[in-house]
Amino acid sequence: MDYLVEEVLQRQPEDVQHFLLQTSVLDRLTGPLCDAVTGQDNGKLRLAALERANLFLVPLDDRREWYRYHQLFADVLQARLVEERGDEVPDLHRRASIWYEQNGEAFDAIRHALAGEDFERAADLVELAVPDIRRNRQEAVLRAWLKVLPDDVVRVRPVLGVGLVGALVVTGDVEGVEARLRDVERWLDPPTGMSKAIHGRSTEMVVADDEEFRRLPETIEVYRAALALGRGDGSGTVSHAQRALDLAPEDDHLGRAAACGLLGLAYWGDGELEAAHRAYAQCMSGLHRAGHLADTFGCAIALADIRLAQGRLSDAMRTYEQALERASGKRGSVLRGTADMHVGMSGVCRERGDLQEATRLLLRSQELGPVGELPQNLYRWRVAMARILEAEGDLAGALDLLAEAERLYTGDYFPNIRPVPALKARILVAQGRLGEALGWVRERALSAEDDLSYFREFEHITLARVLLARSANERSASSLQEAIRLLGRLLRAAEDGGRTGSVIEILVLQALADQTRGDIPAALASLHRAVALAEPEGYVRIFADEGAPMGSLLRAAVKQRMAPGHLRRLVAAMNNTEDTAPVRQGLIAPLSERELDVLRLLVTDLDGPDIARVLMVSLNTVRTHTSHIYAKLGVNNRRAAVRQAQELDLFSRASDRY
Repeated sequence: MDYLVEEVLQRQPEDVQHFLLQTSVLDRLTGPLCDAVTGQDNGKLRLAALERANLFLVPLDDRREWYRYHQLFADVLQARLVEERGDEVPDLHRRASIWYEQNGEAFDAIRHALAGEDFERAADLVELAVPDIRRNRQEAVLRAWLKVLPDDVVRVRPVLGVGLVGALVVTGDVEGVEARLRDVERWLDPPTGMSKAIHGRSTEMVVADDEEFRRLPETIEVYRAALALGRGDGSGTVSHAQRALDLAPEDDHLGRAAACGLLGLAYWGDGELEAAHRAYAQCMSGLHRAGHLADTFGCAIALADIRLAQGRLSDAMRTYEQALERASGKRGSVLRGTADMHVGMSGVCRERGDLQEATRLLLRSQELGPVGELPQNLYRWRVAMARILEAEGDLAGALDLLAEAERLYTGDYFPNIRPVPALKARILVAQGRLGEALGWVRERALSAEDDLSYFREFEHITLARVLLARSANERSASSLQEAIRLLGRLLRAAEDGGRTGSVIEILVLQALADQTRGDIPAALASLHRAVALAEPEGYVRIFADEGAPMGSLLRAAVKQRMAPGHLRRLVAAMNNTEDTAPVRQGLIAPLSERELDVLRLLVTDLDGPDIARVLMVSLNTVRTHTSHIYAKLGVNNRRAAVRQAQELDLFSRASDRY
């Protein structure tokens, strides 16, 4: 640093030193900005001269319009500026802030206003930026700004106060939020004599954004609805959300969308699926009108999940496809949430037995990258891939992915209807690890005599599976009867709630339970009802995942000519499909060199962990490569991949590498 001061800075002409010191407050430099900060009109020429002189100036674009100082040089300049001209620093930041504001770069304008401790100006700019912050989900940035602003500045600005509440609610930090809302409400109907100083400071109230101020009553009700939802207070959520709708004008699309979304969440959690779907459809429509296109993907996930619970696979798929169609008309980068639509469609394809397309869609989701993901997509993707591995018989791989999904899961306002631990318990049952599955039952304090609710329906159906497994393992008649009673209660509740997806699964389990106790006519009757409900939507895996016992029931049903078309399809799915799957000619896409390495090892008896050790990579990397291989070969399992690779003479290419 001494060298930079003595051998570089002090050797420059005085006017150059002055320019360097003044512009050191800038993270980025361009001619007009430098002119605004220095009060001169030769910024562009100065920057070009500094670059020619190799004065630690780094260009940021090919056109030489934007630059920055080397960080160490910038540190030296800033230290020198504070030492020699410290009283100028606030004014330099103020000038930079004004230039950025005039050029439409609000965040940089705010940053310089805060750096220059021009808190009134910074507060005005932050308040005006609140709508964009909400739109772009940048609540963490807002919280950081408000931490810098003095409390006495924020306290007299109700719009900023509610903006902070919104940032706290979105990030789940709700302690003290109600007190903040009450503090804001005192400005909405002030007593006689309390003045309102609009667009300026007063001892009473300051407002920079009149439109946001007018919306405060409805916004407060929206946040109170969100707080009630977080407490599990469904009726309170509905009450506050409805009040927000009553207060919001018809043209306030965003405010009405937020209220409708909270109504949808309350209804959804209580199992009122049609009411939830209507509310969420209104939310999506409002977001679309408000221009919040990326946020409509979250609505699409909710709408599709509701349709899946109702057993309407076609409607769920259409919801995802329509969301993507709306996004396809938007030019530019991939919209956040696009990847989630592919994950959702993959789940529908898997349920219909098309594992190849389900895998392809997951790979496409992965290709879109983090920019196309909503926060929960990391968790959802792993759950979806685990279900595919489960269908392919790789139960260990499925369990590993579910463990990853559980670590990645972070709670949001969506009801956690299918919790990952319950999915893991189902895999444990399929693996014969009954003791661990019973441990999950104890941990969740589940009982066949529990009061039933939609929120815990998936867990109770999983409990029925555990009881059936214990009955078979221990030859326990009491466990079987317990499971049968629980399934009967679950069936009535699901039918009353219009949850056809659950009804089909419960009927399948009832059929297996009746088969276990030797009542084949009753088993076939339940199976007939399940198939009749499943056929219009093309359900396959809900039957095929049950293995050999279901296979024997299906074959018995075929002999009785019950819905023969779909039954035969289900029987085919139960068989060893890798031997009967049609072989695709050619590759969908060329295999990479690393995928060829994995392919060479797939023909051996090595399992996934062994292949990972041979290649010195992680097991997850092997699984990713294997999924890519399956998708490119147009197959959905290891045996079919090997056969297809042999027909395409791919092993000779793989061996050439060794």
